[in-house]
Amino acid sequence: MKGRRPRPLDDGDSGEVRVSGDLSWAKPIENRRVFYLIQSATIAFMSIISNCTASAMNDAATTLINGNLVAFPTETVYGLGADATNENAIARIYEVKGRPTGHPLIVHISSIEQLDKWARKIPEYAIKLARSFWPGPMTLILPRTKLAKDFITGGQDNVGIRVPSHIYALALLKEFNTQGGLGIAAPSANRFGAVSPTTAKSVELELGNYLSRNDQILDGGHCDIGIESTIIDCLQEKPIILRPGAVTREMIEDTLGINTDFNSPIVEGLQIKASGLLESHYAPKAQVYISGIPAPGDGLIALETLATPKGVVRLAAPKTNTEFARILYEALRLADKKSLARVFVLPPKGEGIAIAITDRLIKSAFNTSKF
Repeated sequence: MKGRRPRPLDDGDSGEVRVSGDLSWAKPIENRRVFYLIQSATIAFMSIISNCTASAMNDAATTLINGNLVAFPTETVYGLGADATNENAIARIYEVKGRPTGHPLIVHISSIEQLDKWARKIPEYAIKLARSFWPGPMTLILPRTKLAKDFITGGQDNVGIRVPSHIYALALLKEFNTQGGLGIAAPSANRFGAVSPTTAKSVELELGNYLSRNDQILDGGHCDIGIESTIIDCLQEKPIILRPGAVTREMIEDTLGINTDFNSPIVEGLQIKASGLLESHYAPKAQVYISGIPAPGDGLIALETLATPKGVVRLAAPKTNTEFARILYEALRLADKKSLARVFVLPPKGEGIAIAITDRLIKSAFNTSKF
């Protein structure tokens, strides 16, 4: 078989540790190669890395520097990462995801100190938000510098930036910086429009047939939050929430001391493009309903206080709104695994993350004739 194989990974115990912070998570690497038959009838493999060590992060960063893809966990969902300055690598993200070109990508950086490499004319309120919620599940839309090319921004003069808080994501970003990288572009690691993955296994099932022999998946367990980051438009005098998430409206207003609003991403007649803003998104194969009564054979996702009707397949019964967000996407994937035609998801009520959950479910159910 032609092509370079990924170099072997050591056990992480030799050499100087190059990832700062708490390394109590570092354990010997479990490295398995997954083989797939692809359309050309050749055999390709990728590496799935579990129990990631500093050595594994070094190897993953090198994989990115070499123009390949690395799927990695964040606190929100798994991302499909590439060097944000490498146009060919970014083109592979679009190819693997089946994502239409022109849809902008979010650039992940390791700290707020790197923000001015990618963004300019940063308003004071954006700096205050970054200091309050980074690392964390918040993306800021800001005017771009020359470093943020059209192939990242979808041709817009702005760019989405965030600093993730997952220990593996930060370790990867810091090692990527050490090797000369400036930022990792990473949309969710799923096919375009589908349910975002919150486990490495879901990434493998979703994208395994599309990844190449030199790509990697870093297994960091289940994502803590489970839904995508809050996106905030920082191009105006006041921040506008384009996509709700775990950084809630209440948190933003408490931090800034001003009122904010959810808004359509349209300002002065111009459409602001950002990840996850399409009307139809986050959709499983099953038809999703967010109202109505499930019939026998239908799936159901609802808080545990709601009883399961006879004959209905209970997919999840979270106890809290936070747990609801965390398990939502895997429960939707379970509906497809069980080959269910319909799944009823009764979203929690209230403010905070309940608004983000409802936002994702409305997009999931967009093509369903009845919400």
